[in-house]
Amino acid sequence: MEFFCYHRDRAGSLALRDLLLEAHWSYMDGFAAEMIARGPTLTADREAPTGSVHVLDLPDPAAARTFAFEEPGYRAGVYRDVMLRRWRNTLGRTMWDLPGGRTGDDGFLVLGLGAGEGVDLDVPPGRDEVIAYGPLLSDDGGTWLGTAALVRAPGPDAARALLTVDRYAEVEVHPWQFGGRPS
Repeated sequence: MEFFCYHRDRAGSLALRDLLLEAHWSYMDGFAAEMIARGPTLTADREAPTGSVHVLDLPDPAAARTFAFEEPGYRAGVYRDVMLRRWRNTLGRTMWDLPGGRTGDDGFLVLGLGAGEGVDLDVPPGRDEVIAYGPLLSDDGGTWLGTAALVRAPGPDAARALLTVDRYAEVEVHPWQFGGRPS
């Protein structure tokens, strides 16, 4: 079962986040085999983190909740909220399988939030620039709630264009970068 997890930073928590960085990476090391994609969202100037995205393949919703709420930054109060949704990996690959690899400083998280009949269910054109892509689903996996994508794009407007914007209640675009321990 695949899950999309987005921890959003609490205002003023950067020092605490930095203090817990090694604990965060160590925690994530325990999920390396399950990881589909990961990395921080960033301020518009890409100078500071604003959140943390993890897409994983876990046994069940209970395991996903444990992953999200046992994360050291969450337990210490770094995050203001957590979006945890079932997700479907429509690309069938991880971010480490992306053609061209982890290059560039042009990644974005695109979240289309909606209800009703699902849209943008197929992988969009430009697959080589799409890092992760799939529908956000209800806990039982039966109801479409939106779409989450990680994409390389020249800017936020190009990233937003990945989705049929007028079919969503809201579309968020956040600068994002490939995550993990620095080499």
